[in-house]
Amino acid sequence: MIKLNETPVRTARNFNINNIKLDNIEIRRRLKPFQSAEVFLESSKDVALREIYDIVLEYGICDLLTEQASNYELTVNINSKMKNTVMVDFKFDEENDYLVDKIFIDAKPDTKSNVIIKYTSKDDLEYFHNGDIKLRAGENSEVNITFVNLLNTKSNNFIAIENEILDGAKVNSYMIDFGGKYSISNYYSNIIGKNANNNLSTIYLGKENQVFDLNYIAELYGEKSSVNFEVQGALKDSSKKHFKGTIDFKRGAKKAKGNENEACMLLSDKARSLALPMLLCSEEDVEGNHSTSSGKIGDKELFYIMSRGFDEKSAMKLMVRAKFNKILESIKNDELKNEIIYEIDKRLD
Repeated sequence: MIKLNETPVRTARNFNINNIKLDNIEIRRRLKPFQSAEVFLESSKDVALREIYDIVLEYGICDLLTEQASNYELTVNINSKMKNTVMVDFKFDEENDYLVDKIFIDAKPDTKSNVIIKYTSKDDLEYFHNGDIKLRAGENSEVNITFVNLLNTKSNNFIAIENEILDGAKVNSYMIDFGGKYSISNYYSNIIGKNANNNLSTIYLGKENQVFDLNYIAELYGEKSSVNFEVQGALKDSSKKHFKGTIDFKRGAKKAKGNENEACMLLSDKARSLALPMLLCSEEDVEGNHSTSSGKIGDKELFYIMSRGFDEKSAMKLMVRAKFNKILESIKNDELKNEIIYEIDKRLD
């Protein structure tokens, strides 16, 4: 039994949300290289790739996974003041069934970039993914980073993401979380700089017996810094979701702002949603807000759409996509956006 994704502050045990415990997780010690990965660069002149140095995570999912040896490593150095796109595409198959990736993204001061990291599988084999991704956003840099999990529902997906955001930097993160029998994500943002900003927008979609455990943590140190978590999800069949969102205003974060909103659409009577939004504060003159909600699709809304000629399944798809649309529209890569929309329709069938 492995204990994963601990909240930074304990709550009452009866909430069953402080962590998640899993068994039968295969932790391999000897790994062959993962060969089915491609890196696409819009401009190799302005983006440098090299081997990685050791990644040290403040949180991570658990020590056992953080300390696991990797079979894919990459450092991406962003050097351009013109916005460039970098895409890392991992494709699981029978020969590449186990991935432990460590990726470091270093956005130099005053640079602009789009980064996409995608994980896909085209069959129903059991795959394993454990990723550590660290981003350093230099002064006045702007990074749009998108994480896309389209693995099948038989695989295990573990991903730990950490940001270090310096003065005037802005990081817009997008998480598309659809795959995995267990999909466990830990997102930590260390917002150090003055006027530093982090926006995280997530959509998740569960079916069958999938379990999603989302642990999002932001620590704000910089004056007039800000963070916003916007999470929209839908669960069908017997799928489950745990959302843990913590915004922590540290000393020095005067006039900082933090917001978190999580909403879950329940598409069956057996789907289950738990949420724990937390605000912590050790500084004065800050603003923090949180909200969470879950509920079934309203019968009146469903009837209205069906009265316009849609069957029940098509009406349900339309309502889920409407909830996801604001986040989907933020994805500027049309090919990727269409792939995600296709997956939404397929997984709701």
